[in-house]
Amino acid sequence: MGAADQMQTDVAAGDALTVSPDTVALEEEQVKDEIDIQIDLLNDPDWVVRREAVITLGEMGDERCVDPLARALRDGDWQVREVAIEAMGQVGSPAVETLLKLLRDWEVRKYAIAALGKIRDERVLDPLMLQLRSDEFKDDAIDALVALGEPSVERLIGALRDKDDNVRKCAVLALGRIKSNDAIDPLIQMLGDKDWFTRLTAAAALESIGDERGRDAIKPLLKDPDMVVKMRVERILAKWKKQPTVQPATA
Repeated sequence: MGAADQMQTDVAAGDALTVSPDTVALEEEQVKDEIDIQIDLLNDPDWVVRREAVITLGEMGDERCVDPLARALRDGDWQVREVAIEAMGQVGSPAVETLLKLLRDWEVRKYAIAALGKIRDERVLDPLMLQLRSDEFKDDAIDALVALGEPSVERLIGALRDKDDNVRKCAVLALGRIKSNDAIDPLIQMLGDKDWFTRLTAAAALESIGDERGRDAIKPLLKDPDMVVKMRVERILAKWKKQPTVQPATA
């Protein structure tokens, strides 16, 4: 290769490694145009088109997608609303503030709760825990906290000491589904709760986690004053006896 050819090759290589500000601006403009296109499609009369637009906006993960996706949570078709929940989760932390505001709206609160459960951000925990006090939305809040998993455990353990029976029950149910070893000792303490259903769900939660400490701890409930608790614990222990090699869940 001659000197001139080598110089031409070096220049080309340098150009390939250098991205001009104009190129970056053009790419950003193209992304913006694509977002605008998808936002416009959210008004399409065909729910399939709206659904695909929501999915695309979620995949983009841009904070400019938050408000359009928030509107999609109110879409008339449940299949669009379902993917809007997932899309908000994909956007992540930039969507938190908008979702927290939506919790004030009864009509869309269910979907906002579900979306918050897909975002690992410290700000979502207290609002979700507060929803455990709502008769209408406590099950949605449990699902969301379970979806968050380990980040929820500390708050849920704290809720086991709540004065409200329903909050304690919700916390027990959620901890049993998350299956964290950190919850074993607190759940064992709940076996002495004054509420019979809380004692029952604590026993079921310990069975779900599968640690041997739970098996030993629920045995005294065979003499529980509530017949339903006694019968349930009998079944749990009979089932557990057939599976003596169950390994503890990992935290």
